[in-house]
Amino acid sequence: MKEIRKNIAQMPGYVPGEQPQSGRFIKLNTNECPYLPSEKIAAACLETIRKGLNRYPDPMANSFRKAAAEVLDVPPEFIMAGNGSDDILTILTRTFVGENETLRLPYPSYVLYKSLAQIQGARSEEIPFTDDWHLSPAFKTPSSDLKLVYLPNPNSPSGTRLSRAEILELADALPCPLVVDEAYADFSDENCVSLVLEHKNIIVTRTFSKSYGLAGLRFGFVIAHPDYIQQFVKVKDSYNCDALSIAAATAAISDRQWFNETVEKIIKTRNWMRPALAELGFNTVESHANFIWCTRKDWDLKNIYQKLKEQNIFVRFMVYDKWKDGGCGLRISVGTDEEIRILLERIKAILN
Repeated sequence: MKEIRKNIAQMPGYVPGEQPQSGRFIKLNTNECPYLPSEKIAAACLETIRKGLNRYPDPMANSFRKAAAEVLDVPPEFIMAGNGSDDILTILTRTFVGENETLRLPYPSYVLYKSLAQIQGARSEEIPFTDDWHLSPAFKTPSSDLKLVYLPNPNSPSGTRLSRAEILELADALPCPLVVDEAYADFSDENCVSLVLEHKNIIVTRTFSKSYGLAGLRFGFVIAHPDYIQQFVKVKDSYNCDALSIAAATAAISDRQWFNETVEKIIKTRNWMRPALAELGFNTVESHANFIWCTRKDWDLKNIYQKLKEQNIFVRFMVYDKWKDGGCGLRISVGTDEEIRILLERIKAILN
Protein backbone atom coordinates (compact mmCIF):
# COMPACT_ATOMS: atom_id res chain seq x y z
CA MET A 1 0.00 0.00 0.00
CA LYS A 2 2.11 2.86 -1.31
CA GLU A 3 -0.26 5.49 0.00
CA ILE A 4 0.36 4.48 3.65
CA ARG A 5 3.25 6.12 5.50
CA LYS A 6 6.13 3.65 5.66
CA ASN A 7 6.49 3.74 9.44
CA ILE A 8 2.76 3.03 9.89
CA ALA A 9 2.77 0.13 7.42
CA GLN A 10 5.78 -1.45 9.13
CA MET A 11 4.71 -1.10 12.77
CA PRO A 12 2.90 -4.04 14.42
CA GLY A 13 0.45 -1.83 16.34
CA TYR A 14 -0.63 -2.02 19.97
CA VAL A 15 -2.77 -5.05 20.89
CA PRO A 16 -5.12 -4.55 23.90
CA GLY A 17 -5.98 -7.35 26.28
CA GLU A 18 -8.90 -9.61 25.46
CA GLN A 19 -12.31 -8.06 26.11
CA PRO A 20 -15.02 -10.77 26.34
CA GLN A 21 -18.41 -9.22 25.71
CA SER A 22 -20.90 -11.91 26.67
CA GLY A 23 -21.38 -14.86 29.00
CA ARG A 24 -20.17 -15.35 32.55
CA PHE A 25 -16.46 -14.92 33.12
CA ILE A 26 -13.83 -13.80 35.61
CA LYS A 27 -11.79 -11.03 34.02
CA LEU A 28 -8.34 -10.58 35.51
CA ASN A 29 -6.36 -9.60 32.41
CA THR A 30 -6.55 -5.82 31.97
CA ASN A 31 -6.20 -4.44 35.53
CA GLU A 32 -9.67 -2.97 35.74
CA CYS A 33 -11.32 -2.31 39.08
CA PRO A 34 -13.47 -5.33 40.08
CA TYR A 35 -16.01 -3.10 41.82
CA LEU A 36 -18.71 -0.85 40.38
CA PRO A 37 -17.87 2.86 40.51
CA SER A 38 -19.28 5.48 42.87
CA GLU A 39 -23.07 5.72 42.84
CA LYS A 40 -22.71 9.50 42.65
CA ILE A 41 -21.61 9.16 39.02
CA ALA A 42 -25.04 8.12 37.78
CA ALA A 43 -26.69 11.18 39.32
CA ALA A 44 -24.04 13.48 37.84
CA CYS A 45 -24.48 12.00 34.36
CA LEU A 46 -28.27 12.13 34.59
CA GLU A 47 -28.12 15.81 35.55
CA THR A 48 -25.85 16.48 32.58
CA ILE A 49 -28.30 14.73 30.25
CA ARG A 50 -31.20 16.73 31.66
CA LYS A 51 -29.35 19.96 30.91
CA GLY A 52 -29.02 18.79 27.33
CA LEU A 53 -26.24 17.43 25.14
CA ASN A 54 -26.92 19.79 22.25
CA ARG A 55 -23.98 22.05 23.19
CA TYR A 56 -20.27 21.31 23.06
CA PRO A 57 -18.65 20.42 26.39
CA ASP A 58 -16.17 22.65 28.21
CA PRO A 59 -12.99 22.13 26.13
CA MET A 60 -10.81 22.33 29.26
CA ALA A 61 -13.06 20.32 31.61
CA ASN A 62 -12.73 23.07 34.22
CA SER A 63 -15.18 21.52 36.69
CA PHE A 64 -12.95 18.45 36.79
CA ARG A 65 -9.75 20.52 36.98
CA LYS A 66 -11.09 22.33 40.03
CA ALA A 67 -12.18 19.14 41.79
CA ALA A 68 -8.93 17.33 41.00
CA ALA A 69 -6.87 20.31 42.15
CA GLU A 70 -8.54 20.20 45.57
CA VAL A 71 -7.88 16.46 45.95
CA LEU A 72 -4.30 16.52 44.66
CA ASP A 73 -3.29 19.88 46.19
CA VAL A 74 -2.03 21.39 42.94
CA PRO A 75 -3.30 24.51 41.11
CA PRO A 76 -5.99 23.82 38.46
CA GLU A 77 -3.81 25.31 35.73
CA PHE A 78 -1.41 22.38 36.22
CA ILE A 79 -4.10 19.90 35.07
CA MET A 80 -5.42 18.91 31.63
CA ALA A 81 -7.97 16.16 30.98
CA GLY A 82 -7.96 13.61 28.19
CA ASN A 83 -9.94 10.74 26.67
CA GLY A 84 -8.20 8.18 28.84
CA SER A 85 -4.53 8.34 29.77
CA ASP A 86 -3.65 6.83 26.38
CA ASP A 87 -4.97 10.03 24.81
CA ILE A 88 -2.77 12.00 27.19
CA LEU A 89 0.28 9.90 26.28
CA THR A 90 -0.45 10.50 22.60
CA ILE A 91 -0.65 14.25 23.17
CA LEU A 92 2.64 14.29 25.08
CA THR A 93 4.45 12.27 22.43
CA ARG A 94 3.14 14.47 19.62
CA THR A 95 4.14 17.58 21.53
CA PHE A 96 7.72 16.64 22.36
CA VAL A 97 8.95 14.01 19.89
CA GLY A 98 9.46 14.59 16.18
CA GLU A 99 10.58 12.45 13.28
CA ASN A 100 13.98 10.78 13.80
CA GLU A 101 14.13 12.01 17.40
CA THR A 102 14.28 9.64 20.38
CA LEU A 103 11.80 8.57 23.03
CA ARG A 104 13.22 6.47 25.89
CA LEU A 105 11.36 3.84 27.90
CA PRO A 106 12.26 1.01 30.27
CA TYR A 107 11.90 -2.62 29.25
CA PRO A 108 9.69 -4.47 29.95
CA SER A 109 6.99 -1.83 30.37
CA TYR A 110 3.88 -0.48 28.66
CA VAL A 111 4.30 -1.32 24.97
CA LEU A 112 2.09 1.57 23.82
CA TYR A 113 5.02 3.96 24.39
CA LYS A 114 6.92 2.28 21.57
CA SER A 115 3.88 2.41 19.30
CA LEU A 116 3.51 6.14 19.89
CA ALA A 117 7.14 6.68 18.87
CA GLN A 118 6.63 4.62 15.72
CA ILE A 119 3.60 6.69 14.74
CA GLN A 120 5.75 9.82 15.00
CA GLY A 121 8.50 8.29 12.88
CA ALA A 122 10.73 8.56 15.96
CA ARG A 123 13.15 6.11 17.55
CA SER A 124 12.17 4.25 20.70
CA GLU A 125 15.12 3.48 22.94
CA GLU A 126 14.32 0.56 25.25
CA ILE A 127 16.61 0.33 28.30
CA PRO A 128 16.24 -3.00 30.16
CA PHE A 129 15.52 -3.02 33.87
CA THR A 130 18.06 -4.78 36.04
CA ASP A 131 17.13 -8.28 37.24
CA ASP A 132 15.67 -6.79 40.44
CA TRP A 133 13.58 -4.22 38.50
CA HIS A 134 15.76 -1.17 39.07
CA LEU A 135 16.91 1.26 36.39
CA SER A 136 20.35 0.77 34.94
CA PRO A 137 22.78 3.74 34.74
CA ALA A 138 22.14 3.87 30.98
CA PHE A 139 18.59 5.07 31.61
CA LYS A 140 19.95 8.35 32.99
CA THR A 141 22.46 8.97 30.20
CA PRO A 142 21.75 12.20 28.27
CA SER A 143 21.84 12.30 24.46
CA SER A 144 21.34 15.15 22.01
CA ASP A 145 18.31 13.68 20.26
CA LEU A 146 16.53 12.46 23.41
CA LYS A 147 13.26 14.41 23.61
CA LEU A 148 11.06 12.49 26.06
CA VAL A 149 11.38 9.72 28.66
CA TYR A 150 8.49 7.53 29.82
CA LEU A 151 8.63 5.81 33.19
CA PRO A 152 5.57 3.84 34.37
CA ASN A 153 5.63 3.98 38.16
CA PRO A 154 4.45 1.51 39.40
CA ASN A 155 5.60 -0.43 36.36
CA SER A 156 3.61 -2.91 34.33
CA PRO A 157 4.02 -5.86 34.16
CA SER A 158 6.09 -6.04 37.36
CA GLY A 159 4.13 -3.84 39.76
CA THR A 160 7.41 -2.48 41.10
CA ARG A 161 8.14 1.21 41.67
CA LEU A 162 10.93 3.71 42.10
CA SER A 163 10.99 6.06 45.08
CA ARG A 164 10.36 9.79 44.84
CA ALA A 165 14.05 10.40 45.54
CA GLU A 166 15.02 8.18 42.60
CA ILE A 167 12.56 10.01 40.35
CA LEU A 168 14.05 13.37 41.30
CA GLU A 169 17.58 12.10 40.69
CA LEU A 170 16.54 10.82 37.29
CA ALA A 171 14.84 14.10 36.33
CA ASP A 172 17.96 16.04 37.30
CA ALA A 173 20.12 13.85 35.05
CA LEU A 174 17.91 13.95 31.95
CA PRO A 175 17.99 16.72 29.31
CA CYS A 176 14.27 16.40 28.54
CA PRO A 177 10.88 15.97 30.23
CA LEU A 178 10.33 12.84 32.33
CA VAL A 179 6.79 11.47 32.16
CA VAL A 180 5.93 9.47 35.26
CA ASP A 181 2.97 7.33 34.21
CA GLU A 182 1.05 6.80 37.45
CA ALA A 183 -1.78 4.63 36.16
CA TYR A 184 -1.38 2.43 39.25
CA ALA A 185 -0.07 4.93 41.80
CA ASP A 186 -3.25 4.91 43.88
CA PHE A 187 -2.34 1.36 44.97
CA SER A 188 1.14 2.45 46.07
CA ASP A 189 2.30 4.07 49.30
CA GLU A 190 3.64 7.17 47.56
CA ASN A 191 3.30 9.15 44.33
CA CYS A 192 5.05 11.94 42.43
CA VAL A 193 2.28 14.52 42.04
CA SER A 194 3.90 17.10 44.31
CA LEU A 195 7.21 16.72 42.45
CA VAL A 196 5.61 18.46 39.46
CA LEU A 197 5.57 21.63 41.56
CA GLU A 198 9.26 21.22 42.39
CA HIS A 199 10.70 20.20 39.03
CA LYS A 200 9.35 21.58 35.75
CA ASN A 201 10.54 18.60 33.70
CA ILE A 202 8.56 16.08 35.76
CA ILE A 203 5.16 15.34 34.24
CA VAL A 204 2.64 12.96 35.85
CA THR A 205 -0.18 11.14 34.05
CA ARG A 206 -3.19 9.49 35.68
CA THR A 207 -6.15 7.35 34.58
CA PHE A 208 -9.66 6.64 35.85
CA SER A 209 -9.60 3.08 34.46
CA LYS A 210 -8.03 1.44 37.51
CA SER A 211 -8.71 2.84 40.97
CA TYR A 212 -11.93 4.67 40.01
CA GLY A 213 -13.65 1.78 38.22
CA LEU A 214 -14.26 3.76 35.02
CA ALA A 215 -12.37 1.82 32.35
CA GLY A 216 -15.48 1.89 30.17
CA LEU A 217 -15.77 5.67 30.39
CA ARG A 218 -12.31 6.70 29.04
CA PHE A 219 -10.94 9.53 31.13
CA GLY A 220 -7.44 10.47 32.20
CA PHE A 221 -5.42 13.56 32.95
CA VAL A 222 -1.95 15.03 33.07
CA ILE A 223 -0.32 17.13 35.79
CA ALA A 224 2.38 19.41 34.38
CA HIS A 225 3.79 22.92 34.54
CA PRO A 226 1.34 25.43 33.00
CA ASP A 227 3.90 26.30 30.32
CA TYR A 228 3.64 22.71 29.10
CA ILE A 229 -0.15 22.60 29.53
CA GLN A 230 -0.46 25.55 27.15
CA GLN A 231 1.40 23.59 24.49
CA PHE A 232 -0.58 20.38 25.09
CA VAL A 233 -3.80 22.31 24.50
CA LYS A 234 -2.59 23.12 20.98
CA VAL A 235 -2.15 19.41 20.22
CA LYS A 236 -5.22 17.85 21.83
CA ASP A 237 -8.53 17.49 20.02
CA SER A 238 -10.72 20.55 20.52
CA TYR A 239 -13.24 18.66 22.64
CA ASN A 240 -11.33 15.55 23.69
CA CYS A 241 -13.61 14.85 26.67
CA ASP A 242 -17.39 14.72 26.32
CA ALA A 243 -19.83 16.24 28.80
CA LEU A 244 -20.78 12.89 30.36
CA SER A 245 -17.19 11.83 30.98
CA ILE A 246 -16.38 15.20 32.54
CA ALA A 247 -19.39 14.97 34.85
CA ALA A 248 -18.61 11.36 35.78
CA ALA A 249 -14.93 11.99 36.47
CA THR A 250 -15.71 15.07 38.54
CA ALA A 251 -18.18 13.09 40.67
CA ALA A 252 -15.78 10.15 40.97
CA ILE A 253 -12.75 12.10 42.16
CA SER A 254 -14.94 14.02 44.63
CA ASP A 255 -16.27 10.85 46.30
CA ARG A 256 -13.31 10.21 48.57
CA GLN A 257 -15.15 7.73 50.80
CA TRP A 258 -15.85 5.37 47.88
CA PHE A 259 -12.30 5.79 46.60
CA ASN A 260 -10.61 5.11 49.93
CA GLU A 261 -12.76 2.09 50.73
CA THR A 262 -12.30 0.57 47.27
CA VAL A 263 -8.53 1.01 47.14
CA GLU A 264 -8.25 -0.46 50.63
CA LYS A 265 -10.23 -3.56 49.56
CA ILE A 266 -8.04 -4.09 46.50
CA ILE A 267 -4.81 -3.73 48.50
CA LYS A 268 -6.06 -6.19 51.15
CA THR A 269 -6.84 -8.75 48.45
CA ARG A 270 -3.47 -8.16 46.77
CA ASN A 271 -1.67 -8.70 50.06
CA TRP A 272 -3.01 -12.24 50.53
CA MET A 273 -3.14 -13.05 46.82
CA ARG A 274 0.62 -12.82 46.28
CA PRO A 275 1.68 -15.36 48.96
CA ALA A 276 -1.13 -17.66 47.80
CA LEU A 277 0.31 -17.63 44.27
CA ALA A 278 3.80 -18.24 45.70
CA GLU A 279 2.48 -21.31 47.54
CA LEU A 280 1.41 -22.68 44.15
CA GLY A 281 5.00 -22.38 42.91
CA PHE A 282 4.98 -19.04 41.12
CA ASN A 283 7.81 -16.55 41.41
CA THR A 284 6.41 -13.13 42.26
CA VAL A 285 7.71 -9.70 43.18
CA GLU A 286 6.22 -7.21 45.63
CA SER A 287 3.50 -5.29 43.81
CA HIS A 288 2.54 -1.66 44.33
CA ALA A 289 -0.22 -1.96 41.73
CA ASN A 290 -3.50 -3.86 41.34
CA PHE A 291 -1.94 -6.96 39.76
CA ILE A 292 0.70 -9.60 40.42
CA TRP A 293 3.44 -10.61 37.96
CA CYS A 294 3.97 -14.39 38.02
CA THR A 295 6.76 -16.41 36.43
CA ARG A 296 8.06 -19.98 36.70
CA LYS A 297 10.34 -22.24 34.68
CA ASP A 298 8.81 -25.64 35.43
CA TRP A 299 5.47 -25.09 33.69
CA ASP A 300 4.29 -23.82 30.31
CA LEU A 301 2.64 -20.56 31.36
CA LYS A 302 0.82 -20.20 28.06
CA ASN A 303 -0.79 -23.58 28.72
CA ILE A 304 -2.00 -22.39 32.13
CA TYR A 305 -3.37 -19.23 30.51
CA GLN A 306 -5.20 -21.25 27.85
CA LYS A 307 -6.67 -23.75 30.33
CA LEU A 308 -7.96 -20.89 32.47
CA LYS A 309 -9.43 -19.23 29.40
CA GLU A 310 -11.29 -22.45 28.55
CA GLN A 311 -12.97 -22.05 31.94
CA ASN A 312 -13.81 -18.39 31.22
CA ILE A 313 -11.09 -17.06 33.51
CA PHE A 314 -9.01 -14.43 31.72
CA VAL A 315 -5.47 -13.56 32.81
CA ARG A 316 -2.79 -11.87 30.70
CA PHE A 317 -0.07 -14.03 29.16
CA MET A 318 2.79 -11.72 28.22
CA VAL A 319 6.00 -12.33 26.32
CA TYR A 320 9.04 -10.04 26.43
CA ASP A 321 11.49 -11.91 24.23
CA LYS A 322 14.44 -9.70 25.17
CA TRP A 323 13.91 -10.26 28.90
CA LYS A 324 15.39 -12.86 31.26
CA ASP A 325 13.96 -16.40 31.48
CA GLY A 326 12.53 -16.15 27.99
CA GLY A 327 10.41 -13.16 28.90
CA CYS A 328 7.18 -15.05 29.66
CA GLY A 329 4.86 -14.33 32.55
CA LEU A 330 1.28 -14.17 33.72
CA ARG A 331 0.05 -10.78 34.83
CA ILE A 332 -2.98 -11.37 37.04
CA SER A 333 -5.22 -8.49 38.06
CA VAL A 334 -6.53 -8.25 41.60
CA GLY A 335 -10.21 -9.19 41.53
CA THR A 336 -12.69 -9.62 44.34
CA ASP A 337 -11.81 -12.08 47.09
CA GLU A 338 -14.26 -14.60 45.60
CA GLU A 339 -12.79 -14.25 42.11
CA ILE A 340 -9.25 -14.80 43.38
CA ARG A 341 -10.24 -17.83 45.44
CA ILE A 342 -11.82 -19.40 42.33
CA LEU A 343 -8.73 -18.54 40.28
CA LEU A 344 -6.42 -20.18 42.80
CA GLU A 345 -8.58 -23.31 42.95
CA ARG A 346 -8.56 -23.63 39.16
CA ILE A 347 -4.81 -23.08 38.92
CA LYS A 348 -4.22 -25.69 41.61
CA ALA A 349 -6.34 -28.17 39.64
CA ILE A 350 -4.38 -27.42 36.45
CA LEU A 351 -1.05 -27.95 38.20
CA ASN A 352 -2.22 -31.23 39.71
